[in-house]
Amino acid sequence: MKRVLLGITLVALAALPVLAGNVYYVNLASQVLIAAMMALSLNLLVGYAGLTSLGHAGFLGVAAYGTAWTMTHLGWGHFPAALVALTVSLAVACVFGLIALRASGISFLMITLALGQILWGLAYRWTSVTGGDNGISGLTRPSPFGISLADPVPFYYFALIVFLAVWGGVAVWMGSPFGASIRGSRDQARRMAALGYNVWLIRWITFVVAGVLGGLGGLMYVYYNQFISPHSLSLANSAEMLLMVIAGGAGTLSGPVLGAVLVMLLKNVASAYIDRWTMLLGVVFILIVMYMPGGLSVGIARLHRWVRGRAA
Repeated sequence: MKRVLLGITLVALAALPVLAGNVYYVNLASQVLIAAMMALSLNLLVGYAGLTSLGHAGFLGVAAYGTAWTMTHLGWGHFPAALVALTVSLAVACVFGLIALRASGISFLMITLALGQILWGLAYRWTSVTGGDNGISGLTRPSPFGISLADPVPFYYFALIVFLAVWGGVAVWMGSPFGASIRGSRDQARRMAALGYNVWLIRWITFVVAGVLGGLGGLMYVYYNQFISPHSLSLANSAEMLLMVIAGGAGTLSGPVLGAVLVMLLKNVASAYIDRWTMLLGVVFILIVMYMPGGLSVGIARLHRWVRGRAA
């Protein structure tokens, strides 16, 4: 059944530009895919490693500013600029992991919040590099293999391929023995240490991988918007990513995707009809916590089992 549902989902995603019939919905689907990539990367920390972060938008901003600055100020092409951006994201994740993993629980959350605010402050004040409030604009989208991504439909398929690569990579990694050690470090850290595992190193590697994947999401973000500003590194953006993970279902593969769909639809569709859409988002989140404490993915699976049981 899971394979059938996965096949149907892939076919629907491939046919979405035809089914949508409107460029607006194609662009919205691209935004959902990019948000889902960021949620998947954060889920490595929140869901699998048990480390709640409130500074994950910083990795998006580091990669986005890195590629934007190298293209606009140095005149580099998209590929070398992307390599530089991902390398900078890797370096920042390595350093931030060394700092943040000195603590756990609420202390870890507050450290990541502080680190994220440091990056936001740099983006806001370092005007010679970031442009301050004005940000960096005038960017272009890449043309892989000579295919222009300027139009919404080609960019959607490009975002879909990158998203599937990220989702598949996370699925394979979490299904590996190292993925089991990550979950073991979350559930029984002392027992894992007694068995000879280096819990700190496992968490640090997970933090670094989550940061690099967040940087990849930042590349897709700046390619889509062709603009980057300090708002992208804000606390509100990090909280929005965390909300996607929790609402969809932390520690699952489908949960962050469902959470990204929910948040982005409320943000882009419901806001057109309801002025206080953030209040609606809060109500929806409260209802999910009350009646689906494991998130949408867990709640849907439980509902499916109940329906099958009633049918039997």
